[in-house]
Order: sequence, then C-alpha cells, then structure tokens
Amino acid sequence: MAETRDDHNLVQLLQKGNVIAFDSLFEVYGPKLFGFAFRYFKNESEAEELVQEVFVQVWEHRQSLKSELSFKSYLFTIALNHIRKYFNKKAISLRYLESLQHDNELTDSENVHDDYESMMNQINQLIEQMPPRRREIFIKSKFEGKSSKEVAAELNISAGTVDNQISEALHYIRSHLNKENIGVLLFLVLFVY
Repeated sequence: MAETRDDHNLVQLLQKGNVIAFDSLFEVYGPKLFGFAFRYFKNESEAEELVQEVFVQVWEHRQSLKSELSFKSYLFTIALNHIRKYFNKKAISLRYLESLQHDNELTDSENVHDDYESMMNQINQLIEQMPPRRREIFIKSKFEGKSSKEVAAELNISAGTVDNQISEALHYIRSHLNKENIGVLLFLVLFVY
C-alpha cells in the first residue's frame, strides 16, 4: 500500500515537471521495464531503447497523467504498444522481403537488402518533399504506428484532417514512384494497408 501511495505522490510531482520524481520513477520501474522488454526482444540494446522511448513518452505526457491510476500499469501498457508496433513493422518488412524474393526469384539476401534500402531511400526522399504538416502527419501515422485519433489529438486537429493528409501523401508517393519498380509499389501496398 505504501508503494502505491509513493507512486501517487511521485506522479503528482511529475505532473508539475519535477525531474527528481521522474528520476525516482525511472529508478523503480526502469529495470522492471527492461526485463519485460528483454523477454520479447532477446536483445539488450533494443530493450534499453524501449525503456527510453517509454519514459520519453511519460515525460512528454506528464501533465495528463492520472495519479489515481496505477503508474505501473500505465508504463507497461505503453511498453506493450511499442512492442506490438515494433513486431508489426518487422512483419511488414519480412513480408516485403519474402515477396521480393518470390517475385524476382532472388536468392541472394544482399540483393534483397539493397533493393529494400533503395526503396526506403526513394520513399524517404518523397516524404521529405511533402509540405511540413503533411509530412509530420504521415510519419506519425505510418512510421510511428499511431492511429488517426492519436495523431489528431497530438496535433490538435480533426481525425478527418489526418485521414485527408495521409490520403494526399499516399497519392503523392504513388504518383512519383518509378512505375517500373514493382517491388516499391508492392511494399507501399503492404506498408499502407
């Protein structure tokens, strides 16, 4: 019971931007979160990165924290969402690589990797050419895995505006891709839907 009361007090201080409270919560929950992430990733650097991402998100959203709710549950929910997004992106990338191998009868994984890198560079260049707001919305949605509602709330705009901007971004990317590069188009279909 005392630990819960301590958490509530620390969260209340954190809401006000208290760095010491943040550090205290990090000291208590950082190692637990690391162990949790490591069970999924089996990789120390990825587990450490996840812990950092979770606590960055906590700091960025500190004012909206609810001290009456379980801070531990809040942390592990964020962590689980990050882990899901990570494995979803990994699955999409693997599907793309497998389809490239099948479609082009590639057996050399270096060729697949080079094609993937080239395709990502082409898409990233097109994203950089978008208007700043559209680029920001597209990245939050497609690369960070956020829903239209999450992006809308974060940027203080309507979900409809988010959907329109994503649609415009996709149209722009499709219209500027090399029409002969079927792998890129296939990736875009897998990436988007």
